[in-house]
Amino acid sequence: MRLEDLQPNAAVRGILPDQLVTVVSVQWFGSQALELTYKRPSGRVANELLYRPDEPRLEVVEQGRPWSFVGSGRFYPEEEKERLSDGSERCTNTSNPTTTFVDFVTTKTWP
Repeated sequence: MRLEDLQPNAAVRGILPDQLVTVVSVQWFGSQALELTYKRPSGRVANELLYRPDEPRLEVVEQGRPWSFVGSGRFYPEEEKERLSDGSERCTNTSNPTTTFVDFVTTKTWP
C-alpha cells in the first residue's frame, strides 16, 4: 500500500492494533510524509504522522461496511414463519406486522 491510497472514508488496518480506523482527512507534508486524521471504532478522532517507511504495515481494507446483507427480499405471511423456521434470523416488517422478512444473514457476529 502507498500513502497515496489513504483517502477520506477508507477503512485502514495497521494504525491501531487489531482495529480498523476510518480516514477522516489527510494533509501532506512534501511527498514523503502526511498527517492522518482518523476515527477509531469508538468514534474518537485521533491524528498520526505517517512516513514512507510506514507503508508496509498499513492496509486499505475493501471499501464498504464490515457486515453485509444477503437475502431474497421476499416477505412471507406470519403463518409460514414456523414452516420456514431454519435458524435464519428474522426481522419483522414494522409496516405490516403480519409479515416476516426472511433470509437475513450477517457475516459478522455481534456481541
